[in-house]
Amino acid sequence: MKKEYLNPKELGSAPKFYSHAVSVGGQGKLIYVSGQVSFGPDGKVVGAGNMRAQCKQVYDNLTAVLKSAGATWDDIIKINGYMVGVTPDNVAAYREVRQDYLKPAHLPASTLVGVTGLVHPDLLLEVEVVAAVGGSTAKKKPAKKAKKKR
Repeated sequence: MKKEYLNPKELGSAPKFYSHAVSVGGQGKLIYVSGQVSFGPDGKVVGAGNMRAQCKQVYDNLTAVLKSAGATWDDIIKINGYMVGVTPDNVAAYREVRQDYLKPAHLPASTLVGVTGLVHPDLLLEVEVVAAVGGSTAKKKPAKKAKKKR
């Protein structure tokens, strides 16, 4: 599956934290991951009141879902984030954690929206992603020929 990261010159310099668009073509599959929050395996909020801790848990949860679907962070083409308490410090924490999962040359299209609340009062962040998997352009090694029995 061919992915093209688009940042038109008409919009000025390329954005630092996302791509304006990601185009996907060829054979493969799209994976839509539901919004993940900072619930730990026990179902309790991890990092109540701490944006950085919640971001880390959210991205760890997303990683687990992606892996279960046969995808990695290299396959992400779109991220939507929903943040309670959008402040410069919270956005900086979000971006710092996120950069540990993404490659600078292949940043997905991205949206971050400020919201007044999420499904639990202690949650500060919810993130959903779309991944495009398959159709690698890498050449596969030819299969080994079976030895003839004589």
